Amino acid sequence: MKVLLINPPYFNSKYKFIGLVAPPLGIAYMAAVLEQNDIAVEIIDAAALEMSWETLESEIKRVSPQLVAVTALTPTIDKALQTAELAKKTCPQATVVMGGYHPTFNYQEMLEKDYVDLVVMGEGEYTMLELVQTLEEGGDLKNVKGIAYQDVVTPPRPLIEDLDELPFPARHLLPMDHYKILNMKLHTATLISGRGCPMQCSFCASAALHGNKLRMRSAQNVVDEMEHLIKDHDAGMIAFMDDTFTLKPSRVAEICDEIIKRDLDTYWGCTARADTLSDELLQKLSDSGCITLFLGVESADQQQLDRVNKQITIDKIRQAFKLSRENDIRTIASVVLGMPGDTKESIERTIKFVRELNPSYALFSLATPYPGTRFYQEAVQDNLIKVKDWSKYTLLSPVLETVDCSLDELKKMQKKAFRQFYLRPVYLMKQVRMDGPILLKTVVAMIKEV
Repeated sequence: MKVLLINPPYFNSKYKFIGLVAPPLGIAYMAAVLEQNDIAVEIIDAAALEMSWETLESEIKRVSPQLVAVTALTPTIDKALQTAELAKKTCPQATVVMGGYHPTFNYQEMLEKDYVDLVVMGEGEYTMLELVQTLEEGGDLKNVKGIAYQDVVTPPRPLIEDLDELPFPARHLLPMDHYKILNMKLHTATLISGRGCPMQCSFCASAALHGNKLRMRSAQNVVDEMEHLIKDHDAGMIAFMDDTFTLKPSRVAEICDEIIKRDLDTYWGCTARADTLSDELLQKLSDSGCITLFLGVESADQQQLDRVNKQITIDKIRQAFKLSRENDIRTIASVVLGMPGDTKESIERTIKFVRELNPSYALFSLATPYPGTRFYQEAVQDNLIKVKDWSKYTLLSPVLETVDCSLDELKKMQKKAFRQFYLRPVYLMKQVRMDGPILLKTVVAMIKEV
């Protein structure tokens, strides 16, 4: 059986907005497991290649697969369904599968489409392998855990406990020269060192998919992959895409020590929680080549942080940004405007707070309740959602109102936040000295997009 995995085209997404074009590691992991079991597989990353529908159709015809699997996030679900429809039209005999975050939590919605045969739910590596093998052998699909089709939902597949057993993602099937971060053209690669998160922030869909237990790859295995990315893919920059890379500081230190021991020639960045960052850990991060931390600030209102179960304090956030600056590590402050309970006053306070933190960059998102999260369940229950069009769930378009902010007012406040942060002369001069003209291009793109 020939398998085709597709990352659908998308346009005007939040990823382009922050200058990020990232490899679809989920389907790359699935491809690696299929290849490991001698199953022919190809990947089409139509998003990274900015592929037209006509080109995508011709590529599907070229591959002529027996199974097509399309991955989808909530804001890309419309394009993913359009891709699935195109695949069924182009290869009518092929089994068309949907997977990813949105299909996992909305499988009934997927199966209403006559061109979707089946949904893979949750972690897909071994589910896809068993599905392909079952179809090849003419077996009973009811025995495949973690799928839904017709009126059948099979038992969930247990989470993968030993992540070291997975092969590295099949990056040789991806257009690696098309990926970038902050519009930087140096060779960029992404890596995931663990899955799951015990923190249970109400707005996080990743923990809903991967569970509330942190499953970590060994430091040796992680740095092996970094070395592979440097040697085989000429990676000059590596971004860790974990929910929170620094959740266990002792393990982070172990990875840093292994990077230093091997003298790896690369820069890297990661996600971090403010309450996990000590001066000692930040020094070790800096010594091992870490140049950027992505930190969730969310709000300047402690009550709001408590309401979303962030389990962090304002003082810890201030300290984290101060220590990061002292260790010469860039910071990206991630903020959520317009959570239920937010007011114009609290939003203004948050915007001012971010400027006081003085991060290298700031990302002001609008509160977006994604299916699978507690935030979404509460928003539905309280009838807060005003926009049902999934393509608007980009973090750039308002989809719910707050106590005293309409959708239009929230959008205006987001624009104000970006302009007040990025269009400060002192900030621009400082960042241009640090990052050069790339910064100006990114800032202009941000301001135009919002």
